Formats: sequence, C-alpha cells, structure tokens
Amino acid sequence: MTTQEEQTRTGLRFPAGFAWGAATSAYQIEGAVAEDGRGRSIWDTFTRKPGRVLNGHNADVAIDHYHRYKDDVAIMAELGLSAYRFSVSWPRIQPAGSGKVNQKGLDFYKRLTDELRRHGIDPWLTLYHWDLPQELEDRGGWPNRDVAYCFADYAATVHDALKDHVHTFSTVNEPWCAAFLGYASGEHAPGRREPENAVRGAHHLNLAHGLAVQAMGARRVGGSVNLYPVTPATGSAEDLDAVRRIDGLQNRFFLDAMLLGSYPEDVLADLPFEMDCVQPGDMKIINAPIDVLLVNYYSRFTVSGAPGGARSAAAAPTDTGSPWVGSEHVSFLNGGRPVTAMDWEIDESGLVEVLTRVARDYPAIPMVIAENGAAFDDVLDDGRVHDRERRAYVEAHLAACKQAIDAGVPLEGYFAWSLMDNFEWAWGYGKRFGLVRVDYETQERLLKDSALWYSEIIRHNRRHEPTDS
Repeated sequence: MTTQEEQTRTGLRFPAGFAWGAATSAYQIEGAVAEDGRGRSIWDTFTRKPGRVLNGHNADVAIDHYHRYKDDVAIMAELGLSAYRFSVSWPRIQPAGSGKVNQKGLDFYKRLTDELRRHGIDPWLTLYHWDLPQELEDRGGWPNRDVAYCFADYAATVHDALKDHVHTFSTVNEPWCAAFLGYASGEHAPGRREPENAVRGAHHLNLAHGLAVQAMGARRVGGSVNLYPVTPATGSAEDLDAVRRIDGLQNRFFLDAMLLGSYPEDVLADLPFEMDCVQPGDMKIINAPIDVLLVNYYSRFTVSGAPGGARSAAAAPTDTGSPWVGSEHVSFLNGGRPVTAMDWEIDESGLVEVLTRVARDYPAIPMVIAENGAAFDDVLDDGRVHDRERRAYVEAHLAACKQAIDAGVPLEGYFAWSLMDNFEWAWGYGKRFGLVRVDYETQERLLKDSALWYSEIIRHNRRHEPTDS
C-alpha cells in the first residue's frame, strides 16, 4: 500500500457503529413482474406507453434480483456491507393496492431479510419507491386521499410480517419525485401533467408517511427526502426569488411538514391555486415522531428567475412538462461544475450544506445518507471497469459526510446508490449508477473498481471499531 493510499483511507475514519451500506429499489432490480401473484404497478403501465421510456425499455426482467437475491446478498457480504437499503414492491404484497394480501410476496421479503441477516447485514426496508399498484391509480392515484389510507394499511401489513426481520423501516422514498415528476411534468409514472393534482398528490404522500408511522408503531421508523442546495445564477432580485421558490417546493415543503408540522407560507402563496386538500389534523399526523431522517443527495441546483432562460440539460430524455408548479418560469442552469452522465453537477460541498442546514433549522434528529452516487459511461476493459470518476465522486462525498459529522451533524450512515446497475426509470438501461456492473443480457455481475475501493474503506473503518470483548 502506498503512503497516499494509506492517508486516503485513514482520512476517511468514521465513528463506531456507522452504517456502511448500498441501496436499491424493488422495481429497478427485481423483475418477475408477473410471478407469484404480483399485481401491476403504474410503472408496468408507463413503460408500455410509446415514447415514455428511452428505447422502449421495461423492467419485466430488470436484473432478475427476485431469482438471484442469494447471489446478490453474497456480493454485499463480499463488499463488507453492514447494511442494505431496499424497497418492498407494494403490488407484490397487495396486488390491488388494498384488501387481500399475497403471502408469496411477503415470503420473498422474509427470505431476503433472513439471507441478509445470515450474512450479518442489517436490512433497511423502504415501503414505497414509486411502484403504486395500478388499481389505485385507476381510482385516482395519489391525488385521491383514500390512497394514503390504503398505504397505511399496507405499511401495517408489511411491518407486522417483517418486524422481527428488519431493524429500520422507512415510509415514502423521495415524495417530491413521486408527486411532481409523476403528476406535474409527466416524466415518471403515471405520466400525468396536472399541476393541481401534483400538489394534492404531494400532500397525500406526506399524509401517507404520517399515517404509516402511526400504523406501524415500530421500534425505528424514518422518513425520506431528496434535498438540494439551491444557488442563484446572479445576485439579481429575480434570481434570489427563484432560489426561494425552488428551495421551498423541493426542500422546505417536505422538511417543514415532516419535522415542523406545517407548510411554508411563502410556498403556499407561490401556488396558483388554494391547497384545499389539507384537512384539520393532517399536519399533526404528518408530523408524527420519527427516529431517523433519510437524506438522498446527488447535486446542486443553480437557478434564475430572469425571463428567457433555458431548462437544464438534466431534464428527462423524453418530452415533458415542468414539475415546478407555480414557478414554471424558473430556469435551471449549469453552474460550471463537472457533471455526471446524467448532466447532474458534481458538488460535494452541497452535501455538507444540506446536512448542516437540517441540523441547524430543524429539531434534532439522527440522519443517514440513504442515497448518493453517480452515473458515468462505464467501459468494460479486459474484464474490468476502471470507473475512476465514480470512485472520486464517492470519496469526495464521504469526505463531505465526515466534515458534517465533525461539525456536529448526527450522521449515522451512508448508503451508496446504487449497489448494482439497474433500470433507471425514464432512462431505461441507458444510465449506470452501480458499484457492480450488470450485463443485461447474461445477468453476470462484476465488481467495478469503485466497489473494490468502497469495500476497502468499509473494512478499514470496521477493523478500527472497538469490540465488546
């Protein structure tokens, strides 16, 4: 080992008990969409609509995790992961979204969590990662308040079945995406462009979170948000107002509701309609106490409110509307930083910014980085993937995590996104986020250089943890 390598490793020393993980989601990896009683989801429907997903891809097979989960858990063990964050497929548990429970679906997740625990890997279960049962969408989807109560029933069902298998449950992954990409811009399933219903859906996703927390009453429950620091393109009044608007709808709308029990007044004033879906008692439910905040972080926004701006190149690969309800005029610009294959700017300083902000502005709560990673145009070279850019990205963001911890942020874990290459929503199989390469034709898995490096970081930290003996 060179001196530089040793310094890099020792410089990434984290507190004892820090969770070292990787993350996936059910629809992106499982496949087996018509097996063992699983019902249809909105993404099964969406991928069948021409022009919605790049190259017409679907996740009918994905990376076949449903059948290969033991091999995949063995890879996690080889990497030395102490934790694995995955999501449960709602239509695999309740094919119609409510009512009859599919025992075969629950049994799969029991097998998965048992396998994880046999390898000393802590299961972190997410209840919803965007795969709404199609029958609930046919009843109006998330803009229909009843769906939030269906979700609470589903949460209780999963919790009751798996509470002895799972340490941490989380509710809704990135509700901003589910609401505004699904019902405003239409770039995600179900592909609707109905701004008022997007806001209604956002509230009901928040309500679903709170109802699920109440329904589970679990030992450890968390909520999930995707946070972005927002920077003005210039110091003009228009650009500063654009920052307030985008920060409000992206960050504060969800953080304030979950952690303070209210919606920001300025965000409500930005909306072009009354938010009449909020009923008495809703905000108290949404503010139900949680044990951990799951923070997903990828990039920084640079915005302008000046007329005539252009949308960021990070937009969806197909024609879509704007997800920024009430602030459709705001432009998203490149701030001059390096970008990933998604055209997302790389800015690890923003991770420190969002973590310290939450710690400063909201009631004290433990946090984990539940998703952080990058897509790059990986090349298979003589049986290896030398993904130096991904390694540099993860290393920089881990250093940002350590900086936040040193500043007093109660950060308790890091989950790389993603464990494996998979179905990347509207981008199909065109973007690779994985630490592990997947050959989509043969389903062969291959550890990329970034995975090998991450494994060494984990082992170095775990070797230096104190033991009970």
